[in-house]
Amino acid sequence: MTNTTAPFGRLLTAMVTPMTPDGAVDYDGAARLATHLVDDMRNEGLVISGTTGEAPTTTDEEKSRLIKAVLEAVGDRAKVVAGVGTNITAHTVELARQAERAGAHGLLAVTPYYSKPAQDALIAHFTTVADSTQLPMLIYDIPGRTAVALATETLVTLSSHPRIVGVKDAKGDLAATSQVLSRTALAYYSGDDPMNLPLWSIGGVGCISVTGHVVGDRIFEMLEAFTDGHNTQAAKLHLSMLPVNVGLFRNQAAVMTKAAMDLLGLPGGGVRGPLLPASDAERQKLHDDLTAGGVNIQAEAHR
Repeated sequence: MTNTTAPFGRLLTAMVTPMTPDGAVDYDGAARLATHLVDDMRNEGLVISGTTGEAPTTTDEEKSRLIKAVLEAVGDRAKVVAGVGTNITAHTVELARQAERAGAHGLLAVTPYYSKPAQDALIAHFTTVADSTQLPMLIYDIPGRTAVALATETLVTLSSHPRIVGVKDAKGDLAATSQVLSRTALAYYSGDDPMNLPLWSIGGVGCISVTGHVVGDRIFEMLEAFTDGHNTQAAKLHLSMLPVNVGLFRNQAAVMTKAAMDLLGLPGGGVRGPLLPASDAERQKLHDDLTAGGVNIQAEAHR
């Protein structure tokens, strides 16, 4: 890892948004899950209303209430980062200001999707959002979902903004990431669990994880081993979690993670359309994947 600090801690989980049986947001469940992730899974931060949190299908009011519920639950024990990215600059600004008012510690803004903006338009978009609050902000670079990758020169330009402090990197291009790391002080978080350890090896500061819901304590152990120079142990832990990395992404992450929460007796609930809950066959396969990845489902469910 580089000497770049981790502005929101090293291990963060992109938290699902628990739902009640009637499809409403379960704020009490969100508070309980947040507490579990911080106190039991050793998360140093949480991302609320990201893709795994079903941000495209929750309302602005629900997003604000979620931030407040999670903040009340974890207090000063973890940083709370609000996902505010949309494909409308003005709406993203509104969500950023709302998150600031709700008390979030930072923002996560994804590359605008569907519209496929040019690189100069991306610079204008992210600059406008960063100018709209006093909160530090991460840029989420995930071309597989947005259809547009942030170019190296774009990231270098954006790095000069005092409130753009880092990147959630799900580009899968370590060569491109290395170029940005060599030319900026941006804090790089892995946004793709199988790439956590590889990204740290070139200078990443941590991860924003999905598998942190179920193996966060092991990811933390891997971080500690790597930071202390115990690379063989870190690699062993990385390999041990591969079945979990596969299992939680056999379908969309919110779908499978909520199925995992159900298996483990944690708040999760259903998903909102256009997503559908995991099928019985998917749940059985997930059970097998988690078991193969060293998750003691019965013990965790009765923790």
